[in-house]
Amino acid sequence: MDLGIKDKLFIVTGATSGLGNGCARALLNDGANIIAVARNSEKLDKFYKEYSDQITTLCGDISKSTTINKLIDLIGDKYLDGILVNAGGPPAKSFLETNIEDWDTAYDTILRWKVEITKAFLPKFEAQQYGRFVFIESKSVKQPIENLVLSNSLRLAVVGFVKTLSQEIAHKGITLNVMAPGFHDTPAAYRLYVKRSEVENISIEQAKQKYESEIKVGRMGDVLEFGTLGAWLLSPLSGYITGQTISVDGGAVKGTMG
Repeated sequence: MDLGIKDKLFIVTGATSGLGNGCARALLNDGANIIAVARNSEKLDKFYKEYSDQITTLCGDISKSTTINKLIDLIGDKYLDGILVNAGGPPAKSFLETNIEDWDTAYDTILRWKVEITKAFLPKFEAQQYGRFVFIESKSVKQPIENLVLSNSLRLAVVGFVKTLSQEIAHKGITLNVMAPGFHDTPAAYRLYVKRSEVENISIEQAKQKYESEIKVGRMGDVLEFGTLGAWLLSPLSGYITGQTISVDGGAVKGTMG
């Protein structure tokens, strides 16, 4: 399927690892150009060498205002088609294990910067009368995940602001949607295997197998599968879908609206 994104420009944050990398590759493989944002310079350089004619890189922590400001300068007056809003999650903890500093940090790393980057680029999309925001969150916004109280809580706030804003600006040709991934074969999932192994006194491999057994399709997700949906949501073909939270979880969410 031709997504209509050849030579179009997208920002992809968290572009060198996991789900963000899956989405970045899906965009690139369909002919798009991207500004890849990530913290690890070595991974960025390696990724750049694979697609040097399609990638511009920015090394920095996207949760920091300084990096967002550099990104604004890098875009300048270029036409921007969409942004994949994505970064790593907080540590795996139960509520009783958290302290108030954990909650302050989770606000900064899960919610605050996403509001900031949305506010930064929304005027450009309004001027263009076109734009796509896609946020990668978690299936925990529909069904809480044990030992992830910080993610379970703050990601719901992201869904709340995305849904509200989508209603405010839908008539301007701008859409906002949330992808809610379940367990995929990514480095980010490893922290949950470790936590479950500690809580249940089992091996990390046994913990991984337990998570897999709870997925109805019987396996972890693949990042490139995930990426194809992300690329479609960033494309012109998704123009009639906005304000939605779409589970990508192998059937793990059990609710009828999952």
